[in-house]
Amino acid sequence: MTAVAVVAHHERDEAAALAREAIEWLTGRGHEAWLLPDDATAWHLEDLLSERPLPSADLVVCLGGDGTMLRAVRLLDGAPVPLLGVNVGVLGYLTEIEPPELTAALERFLAGPADGGWYLDERMMLEVCVAGDGVWRALNEAVVEKHDSGHTVHLRASIAGEVFTTYAADGLIVATPTGSTAYSLSARGPIVSPKHRAMLLTPVSPHMLFDRTLVLEPSETVDIEVLGHRAASLAIDGQRVATLTDGEVVTCRPAAETARFVRLKPHHFHHILKSKFGLPDR
Repeated sequence: MTAVAVVAHHERDEAAALAREAIEWLTGRGHEAWLLPDDATAWHLEDLLSERPLPSADLVVCLGGDGTMLRAVRLLDGAPVPLLGVNVGVLGYLTEIEPPELTAALERFLAGPADGGWYLDERMMLEVCVAGDGVWRALNEAVVEKHDSGHTVHLRASIAGEVFTTYAADGLIVATPTGSTAYSLSARGPIVSPKHRAMLLTPVSPHMLFDRTLVLEPSETVDIEVLGHRAASLAIDGQRVATLTDGEVVTCRPAAETARFVRLKPHHFHHILKSKFGLPDR
């Protein structure tokens, strides 16, 4: 028996219908499947919910877009459970299949990697901590940014324990290669293949001549210290988690854990880029 948890986008009707379809298909074949309590309540599908913890699943099916995938990664909190993404969203960088392919994909997963022909795509994550406040994991990025609009924030960046420089900017992004196509890209950062292990330090709207992204080796640590009376916020994969004041330091390093995505076909990153950006062949 395989245990499958389903995480669904709360604002897409198709996600609710797919959740019921997947759970009924799995339970009808003797497997355990359930919807998370928050999702079941949002869609009035209480008959599909379970209080079983998400990290106890053998597979998490994500019905939505990249935001739903990020939410599932956050809820797993480093647990080595593979995710199968079904694109019921817009971008879909992280998702693997379209809704009509769901049943066939589940059949292949249940057959095992040898017979089903699937494999795991492991992605680097960040471990982000603030002394005395908490520890988080990020798949895309950690962002230290201004708390109030209309002002810059002063942030001192140190790399491998040595001060690099102080930025006057709207914020600083520490991104993974997976996150290079997220917020870092909109701040003019480079696109990096997700197969790499690296950290990208990208300033957001810097008020200084130096505005380039640094691509750091994964053994290095980045410390970002808030300077002055203007508060800053820490956001992990788009979710604000802490408010920072003068002297507080955010430390980012590669996490020991990885995010694991089920892939059913060869995964060529440049093909996804061409599709998402509408690039011609010539």
